[in-house]
Amino acid sequence: MYPFEPDGKIENEMKKKTSIICLCLGAFVVAATPAPSAAQAVTDSDPFAQLGLPRLTPFVLPGGDSLSDADRPSLRNVQLDAFLVEGGQPLEHGLVWRVFHPMPDTSGTLPMLATAEGGRASFEFEPGDYFVHVSFGLAGVTRKLSVPAEGPIEDQSFILNAGGLMLNAVSGDDGRIPEGKLRFSIYAEELDINDQRQLIIADIHPNQVVRLNGGIYHIVSKYGSVNAIIRSDIRVEAGKLTEATIQHRAAQLTLKLVAEEGGEAIADTAWSITNASGDLISESVGAFPSMVLAEGSYTVTARHKERLLQRDFTVVAGQNTDVEVLLN
Repeated sequence: MYPFEPDGKIENEMKKKTSIICLCLGAFVVAATPAPSAAQAVTDSDPFAQLGLPRLTPFVLPGGDSLSDADRPSLRNVQLDAFLVEGGQPLEHGLVWRVFHPMPDTSGTLPMLATAEGGRASFEFEPGDYFVHVSFGLAGVTRKLSVPAEGPIEDQSFILNAGGLMLNAVSGDDGRIPEGKLRFSIYAEELDINDQRQLIIADIHPNQVVRLNGGIYHIVSKYGSVNAIIRSDIRVEAGKLTEATIQHRAAQLTLKLVAEEGGEAIADTAWSITNASGDLISESVGAFPSMVLAEGSYTVTARHKERLLQRDFTVVAGQNTDVEVLLN
């Protein structure tokens, strides 16, 4: 069991808290000979689990089958462990190990020699150099591994410096947002040569734990499908679960064309909404379309048959309401 330490830091107008995660871990070992059983599947919404990785790829010796048994060097067994942080407990599930040949093939990529899923892995290597990559969710680390022809071989420890991030949001001061209307995307903090941030993962649901390397990430939170978008930078600390609650300045509203205040909505109505600068924000058709808009001033135009009717209105954060346009 590995506990995440509590963290009380608050930043970027977010209510940030920490909780304790206990990773229930189970051992898993892979040898570089044909696998006696299938590896344990990765769970906990791990995106790598959906890639359909093979449970075990047979180890390929340099030189292939051209070497006789007498010419083949003795294989050396190497144990591999991964840790969230230095001095922590070894992870015993949720890992994906990949072993690569150090020389690229004709396509320019490094051939993958073996894979394993679970926790601790055990591979038999021919003496030589290899690249080993281990991933835990979206966190990962790659190291060069040199296997000697003789002498003792120490167990290899891979430090992921990884943590978890759980996101949620409120509307206004503390208004609950339906989970179906809320999504998050995580981007790298740094800008590339085109002043763009690299997308790491999109379409994250509220309260979904995402495993990441420790560091600062750029978060985009979208409430609804129109213009309620908040951007913030959040630090993920290695060995901890960071829970960030983002505050949206937006509200949900329903448009109605009515003959009198509080009356029934009239069908066959086309709607358009512009902001204070006159920019078109949204268009829809129906008796009472519903949408989420960012806080601010707007003008709604209703078209019913040959008539055009307008009304100015203001969206106040967290105050969901109906916007009625009078037909007469």
